[in-house]
Amino acid sequence: MEDRRRRVYGRRLSHRLRPGRQALLERALPALQLALPEDAQAQIDLSGLFPTPVGDLWLEIGFGAGEHLAHQVRANPAVGFIGCEPFVQGVAGLLRHLEAEGTAGRVRIFPDDARLLLDRLPEACIGRLFVLFSDPWPKKRHHKRRLIDAETLAGFARILKDGAEFRWASDDSGYVEWTVEHVAGNEAFALTDRISADWPSRPADWPETRYEQKARAAGRAPVFLRYVRGPR
Repeated sequence: MEDRRRRVYGRRLSHRLRPGRQALLERALPALQLALPEDAQAQIDLSGLFPTPVGDLWLEIGFGAGEHLAHQVRANPAVGFIGCEPFVQGVAGLLRHLEAEGTAGRVRIFPDDARLLLDRLPEACIGRLFVLFSDPWPKKRHHKRRLIDAETLAGFARILKDGAEFRWASDDSGYVEWTVEHVAGNEAFALTDRISADWPSRPADWPETRYEQKARAAGRAPVFLRYVRGPR
């Protein structure tokens, strides 16, 4: 049987990187890349992940061009971050932000499908999780490719600390309904905002990205959801 967590759909490189971006990728990524232990059953040792100890560890899955993650790194100097992004252009974009702002020391990058990482992280190690505008795979025959499903949510519940926040966003109404239904089926999560016709707005510490701007320009209203991981 195919292990769906080892399958990344789509292209990792949609076009050739500009020479400067390619040079940045080759220069900066090796020092920041998070590698899985060779032992397939071993979990990642987080104790020496960053050169300076951090007060918490946050995870963003699918950071796109890195705008949101870079903002969170700037705004939270006591927090360490893991960013997951399988697409090379996005990784290069984040590296550009980190190098310009001198914040690379608190970031580690997993340039692959985040589902490969979930089982390798220790239990209750993540203080906040971001999944923003992941691919909605709108065609019904592709719904099995969506990141949000029962198995992935169980993985989220395992790695999140009690009281940790899970932030999610999408501009696809079908994916919103899908996610609300699936998260409601996991007792570990509670929605922080009451669902109504007036969906929750973006929190003040959640910056607008270029993707969100494009969605609004195309007439798609993004939905922002915040869940809390309940006590074990």
